[in-house]
Formats: sequence, C-alpha cells, structure tokens
Amino acid sequence: MDNNSLNSIPWNDYSSYIKGLFGTRVQKISVDAGFTCPNRDGTKGTGACIYCTNKSFSPFYCNGNLGIKQQLEKGISFFSPKYKTQKYLAYFQSYTNTYDKLEVLEEKYLEALSVEGVVGLVIATRPDCINQQTLDLIKHIAKNKYVSIEFGAESTIDKTLDFINRGHSYSQTIDAVKLTSKTGINCGLHLIIGLPGENKNDFMNHALEISKLPIKTLKVHQMQVLKGTKLKQVFDENPELFYNLNLDNYIDLIIEFLENLNPEIVVERFTSESPKEMIVYPDWNGKKNFEISSMVQKKMNLLKTYQGKIYESKV
Repeated sequence: MDNNSLNSIPWNDYSSYIKGLFGTRVQKISVDAGFTCPNRDGTKGTGACIYCTNKSFSPFYCNGNLGIKQQLEKGISFFSPKYKTQKYLAYFQSYTNTYDKLEVLEEKYLEALSVEGVVGLVIATRPDCINQQTLDLIKHIAKNKYVSIEFGAESTIDKTLDFINRGHSYSQTIDAVKLTSKTGINCGLHLIIGLPGENKNDFMNHALEISKLPIKTLKVHQMQVLKGTKLKQVFDENPELFYNLNLDNYIDLIIEFLENLNPEIVVERFTSESPKEMIVYPDWNGKKNFEISSMVQKKMNLLKTYQGKIYESKV
C-alpha cells in the first residue's frame, strides 16, 4: 500500500487482490442453492439469528425458485454489458452452504462451475458446519479453480453470540478456520460491528483476535436493525444496548479497526446496504457502500494512517 498518496487505498483491498490473481475484473454472483441452516431447522434451534433476514441482501437474480445455473446466467447477463472481459465467482450466499449431504454439495458446486465464465466458488457457511470430509470434497472438485470458504464469525465474544442466538462459539470459529487453512483452502471471515452489548474496546479486540487467525479475507459491516427481525424488538425495548453508529462515529470506528488489523488480511468490505424501507437503525440517508469507502479512504489518507499501523506496533 502506498500510504503517501491522497488517492491511495490505505487498506489491503479485495478488488486489487482478486484482480491480481486473475489479471482482470472478477464479479461475484450470488446464488441461493436451497440450503437451510441448523439454527432454523431445529438441529440447533428454530428461531435463527435475531438479525437474520435474507431479503436484506439478496439481489433479484438470487432466487431459490431458479436453478443454480439459471441464477448464474441471469447474473452474468446483468453484469456482462458493463465489463466485457470480466470473469465470475459463484457466491453461495444464502443460509449455510455446506449444510447437506456430500453428494448434494458436490452436485450443486459442480453445477455452478459448469457455467461458462465462472472461475471459482465462494461458499458462505457457519463455523459449526464444516468438517474434513466436506473440505476434501471442495478441494477435489475445485482443484483447478479458485475457491474460498467464508465463515460467519460475527463476534469474538461468546456472550454476544449467545445473545444473538448464533448457536456456535468463537472457539468453533477458530477451529473451523485452522482446519480449512490446513487443508489448503482460502478462508474468509464475516464480522458485525455494533452488535448489542458490545462497545469500542470490544470492536478493537475483534480486530486483534482475528488477526491471529490464518484467514485470507475479511468482511466487516455495521450492525443493521431491520424491520421484521427479533433484533428490532430488542432495539425497541433496550436501545441502551446499542452503540452509537451514526455515520461519523462508524467511519472513525472502521479506521481504528483497520489500524488494529493484520495488514496481510484482505479487506473485502466494511459496510453493508439494505433496502431503505427495511432499515430502522442506523439510518445513513441512503449512502452507498462505495460512498462510505471513499469517505474512509479520504480520512485515512489525510490522517496518514493505514491498515495495520497499530497492529504492527504490537507484534
């Protein structure tokens, strides 16, 4: 990272990383492969996580009523006019995408890889839904393709994980990441900043804790209270549990979070968009992800700071 230029990106950004691997732009296309979740089907619970609603992030082409191949082809037809030469990653995004029999997983993953232009898989799942047999299958069928497994860690604090009805512990996240990395598969984490009961010290400790893990990529985003979720009820009844996530505060949090983060970790994003009509808190007046990234970039460069600045002083 060139930290001397006001136009530089002062964090290890995903777009540069993935373009460096493929030599061209690569677009993820979300897929709903019809999986469920152990926190929905009764294995771990039936209520799901208190913030969960797939409606908040699923694009129009990510439709479980369509086959995987159809969803990918619709996504490609949407993106291809903008970038003629780009390639695509099939992003198994909805629910828990390793949560089925091995033969079912193999069939679905192979269907995605059969689509022209698809050069790899990104598989979102839970830390408690991975094992060596599944990892061996994924490594085998994607041996000539890019593959990454993205674990929803959400927090490094077990008390928080219990409160949000996550159904797994942080130690299970650690075990899943180490097992995946040992198998030789790229590993990513997903983390939420602002979960109820957590404070600034907790957020910075998240950065330090995950920096110890052998992960390649990280997705961070603000906690969003959305209509129709159990989190909305918690917010209405106990607003004092929620950290002040006005946009200026969040930008400052993200900058300090990045300063505490291992600079080797590739940062995929640090905000998330949901339909405006669903958002209860925080309301950022429709600001887009790219707008907030630009604001973070500008402020970091003015401050002459960068990802890993504090982390490097501690190791």
